[in-house]
Amino acid sequence: MTTATAIVAGHGIAFRRSLHLPNPPGKPSFSVARPHAHYRLLVPATPSPRPCRSISSQSPTAAAADTAEDEEEPAEESEGSEEELDPLAEVCYLDPDADAEGIREWEVDFCSRPILDARGKKVWELVVCDATLSLQFTRFFPNTSINSVTLRDALASVASSLGVPLPDRARFFRSQMQTIISRACNDLGVKAVPSRRCVSLLLWLEERYETVYSRHPGFQKGTKPLLTLDNPFATNLPDNLFGDKWAFVQLPFDDVREEVELLERRYAFGAGLDLDLLGFELDETTLVPGVAVESSRAKPLAAWMNGLEICSMEVDTGRANLILSAGVSTRYVYAGYQKSAATTQEAEAWEAAKKACGGLHFLAIQENLNSDSCVGFWLLLDLPPPPV
Repeated sequence: MTTATAIVAGHGIAFRRSLHLPNPPGKPSFSVARPHAHYRLLVPATPSPRPCRSISSQSPTAAAADTAEDEEEPAEESEGSEEELDPLAEVCYLDPDADAEGIREWEVDFCSRPILDARGKKVWELVVCDATLSLQFTRFFPNTSINSVTLRDALASVASSLGVPLPDRARFFRSQMQTIISRACNDLGVKAVPSRRCVSLLLWLEERYETVYSRHPGFQKGTKPLLTLDNPFATNLPDNLFGDKWAFVQLPFDDVREEVELLERRYAFGAGLDLDLLGFELDETTLVPGVAVESSRAKPLAAWMNGLEICSMEVDTGRANLILSAGVSTRYVYAGYQKSAATTQEAEAWEAAKKACGGLHFLAIQENLNSDSCVGFWLLLDLPPPPV
């Protein structure tokens, strides 16, 4: 492997390049640090130090009975080593240190859960958060009230209950719910954005499955999600999204973190991830894999890419293609390469490096692969579909 002359944003951070696949040499030299990557979602154990009114699926009588039992047995509660979430409670939380006016984007899921109500019907749930989990809201619904009006009113109640303004944008990742969510958001003057860049929401749902749904008295183990995520065949890339050249590259994790922190100030185009919230535990020298794209019209290309809600990239070694995933169900054949034993090894090594980094990778758009700046930078993350 060689170190290229390309410098990110002109502050001395060099991309470390592997094979340039459009013109692959005979011997691959990809090498990357391979630590065990761990990330965990940092969710407050107690949803709100300033609890606002939340609606519970319990009846008032049951709630009162539970309260009485808690008062009679305080010793048993204090003996627990970990605080458990009440699977019947609903969340209504705003971080007291958060800038409420500054929360301009929400992440929204509205779907059934593996829980049956007293009628033996699946319970639905609205889950809302922001990218930093400073805002958290959940509410259960019977399956008889699933429509855009119900959702519109519930979203409005998030703002009113927490004392925050409605967002400018609301991301959602289930294509099957696009009509209902779009109508509800449009009625509120909120732009609905289909996107799998709902990383905090997806990981929170995974955590809620373990801490809430599986402990609910109506939980149905082994129930498959009602609305699964689409994974369609990749289609041809639109002409306006083609670059001139591309290459597999690597960047030390510490420098990736710096790029994310300075993203808004330095680049007009791109997107980051809250690495602290996700709790990535990578050594600062770990090489994070990515793809660098050269284009003579880098700025227009980055602008078009910026509207795609790019979420991940992967290599199809069987077809010798690089696949770009965007939105909720869009997959493009982003680029191809000459298939050989050497390039297949390189592509497999790139995927292995991504896995070693917990799915973390990036896309950079440059005017020249050896230039001293990036026009756009997107930090991406592979995530499995949520269990619900």
